[in-house]
Amino acid sequence: MEFTAKSGNPEKQRTACIVVGVFEPRRLSSAAERLDQVSDGFISNLIRRGDLEGRIGQTLLLHNVPNTLCDRILLVGCGRERELHDSQYRQIIANAATTLNDIGAMEAVCYLTELHVKSRDNHWNVRQAVETVEDSLYTFDQLKSKKDTTRRPLRKIVLSVSSRRELQDSEAAVSEGFAIAQGVKLAKDLGNLPGNICTPSYLADRGLELAQAFDSITTEILDQADMEKLSMGALLSVSKGSRQPPKLICMTHNGNRDNKPIVLVGKGLTFDAGGISLKPAAAMDEMKYDMCGGASVFGVMRAVAELKLPLNIIGIVPSSENLPDGAANKPGDVVTSMSGQTIEILNTDAEGRLILCDALTYSEKYDPDVVIDIATLTGACVIALGKHASGLLSNHSPLAHDLLNAGKSSGDRAWEMPLWEEYGEQLKSPFADMANIGGREAGTITAAAFLSNYTKKFNWAHLDIAGTAWRSGEKKGSTGRPVPMLTQYLLDRCKEK
Repeated sequence: MEFTAKSGNPEKQRTACIVVGVFEPRRLSSAAERLDQVSDGFISNLIRRGDLEGRIGQTLLLHNVPNTLCDRILLVGCGRERELHDSQYRQIIANAATTLNDIGAMEAVCYLTELHVKSRDNHWNVRQAVETVEDSLYTFDQLKSKKDTTRRPLRKIVLSVSSRRELQDSEAAVSEGFAIAQGVKLAKDLGNLPGNICTPSYLADRGLELAQAFDSITTEILDQADMEKLSMGALLSVSKGSRQPPKLICMTHNGNRDNKPIVLVGKGLTFDAGGISLKPAAAMDEMKYDMCGGASVFGVMRAVAELKLPLNIIGIVPSSENLPDGAANKPGDVVTSMSGQTIEILNTDAEGRLILCDALTYSEKYDPDVVIDIATLTGACVIALGKHASGLLSNHSPLAHDLLNAGKSSGDRAWEMPLWEEYGEQLKSPFADMANIGGREAGTITAAAFLSNYTKKFNWAHLDIAGTAWRSGEKKGSTGRPVPMLTQYLLDRCKEK
């Protein structure tokens, strides 16, 4: 998909389709009014008859509109003008994009970016339009023998801005939106791949491919022997039940060698059957998504390399499978982590924190400014927050605040939960320094409390994306979250510098 920003009157655009908005009840947007004036009331006469009320989700395609240079005009319902907010704007853009793709309009000029969204500026409108179009047209059919190909797919969208003064900023917004969208796409693709293809070794190869594609990225892969030398007993205990060798994938974006790095640690469980604490069979296929935290790190690394951000960013993905086997962890086993702390494994299905704790300890070697881990860690987070917000816990209030703000701006939101010392009491073990679970109560918090034992030396935040990383049901698939939030956080850090 090609995106450009441009200013100009709608009636002068030579294109396959012009996209304008109609508010409820039957109120034309400024661009639609302009087209209505030059066509002697052609549009207003149609909607006055009841062809389009203006509700969100409605569209109406017009042909042969007088005194215009375009082939067609697409009217898109925008709801009530004064109530237009972030999520409604994205829905409007998505409706327009899918309609354009369905009708065979290979190119279009979109004036929906000129809509007034509460508390948002033109830069936000343009960038969100790019991200939303790419998201709404995403398909994953690379494993199908017969693909449902669109005969005339949408190839180019020109995003309108109201004045030429905004063009330079809008072009920057297009670049940001496109880079983030490509990062989201990579995260989605990795998440949607089945476990027999997307193995730890496959992820490692993709990390090496990123280094080949972008000069700013270097990738180092640690194999089992390397991890044994580092005494990563927690991570290696999880991989013992699998025939796939574990990998620790370390990707570095060198944007500013003088600054301390920002480290992103993503859980890369390419399939999680629960180990000896076997999961129920229903929906177990979705456990291929247990590596979505790692996939999001890949997506962010791609986005920052595309944007050439002047930051040092390190992406670490500990990757393994968690399967039942004679060599697998057993409930009651005690393992020693890289930090030297011992862990009693009460539930082998609480394995994500075992591979993350060694990766967090490993990140100390980089003397990080901050460390953020991302993981599909607990079903408890799904119960608490559903699919709308990721769980956020942190030992550093400014970091949590910055991530929450990035989530609000990007539409990829998080909600902060407490991380009080009292929750750590639930992890006490009579046989080891700690247990790997803290009981049924506050499962998301006690999982983070476990990880906090390995983050004493740096500012750290934990994102539990168990509810937001993928969708179930008819539209099952990876969402690519939280790539938008994390990339926005890094963009905000650049502004601070």
